[in-house]
Amino acid sequence: MNDTDDVPGGARRTPAPSGPRPTESVWDYPRPPGLTGDDRRVTVAVGSRVVADTHTSLRVLETSHPPVFYVPRHDVRTEFLRPRPGRTHCEWKGTASYWDVVAGDVVVPRAAWSYEQPLGPYEALRGHLAFYPSAVRCTVDGEVVVAQEGDFYGGWITREIEGPFKGGPGTWGW
Repeated sequence: MNDTDDVPGGARRTPAPSGPRPTESVWDYPRPPGLTGDDRRVTVAVGSRVVADTHTSLRVLETSHPPVFYVPRHDVRTEFLRPRPGRTHCEWKGTASYWDVVAGDVVVPRAAWSYEQPLGPYEALRGHLAFYPSAVRCTVDGEVVVAQEGDFYGGWITREIEGPFKGGPGTWGW
């Protein structure tokens, strides 16, 4: 897939910029959330073990939230995943399933989630997993991701993303 092809589910892959990426304000993101392809290298690791490595992630962009990167399951070492009991429901995307990451003797509880049967416009998320950057080491083109405060939303903060961000104390009513 090249940078102008459609992403499954109807989202458009945006061209990769040459040089530094422009700054994005989370207050310019849509609500309901938007979905876009991203061809930067995304990695997820626990210690020295790489759990995921892709150049074909999807980003969910929602007003006041840093993006959440979803990695195609075929680019995830699924032998490191163990289903976790419990579900949550997102009014936009549907019911989320959770996963522990197990790498050797290290167990990272509820480190990832997926939408096994996503709702309508988010069908492209089927077969993808998102990871909490507070639980595992996530990078975008080599930059270590900073976790969104509060851990409820799982947003990925990189140098081009501007807030303020929902998630921390005092922001639930935004």
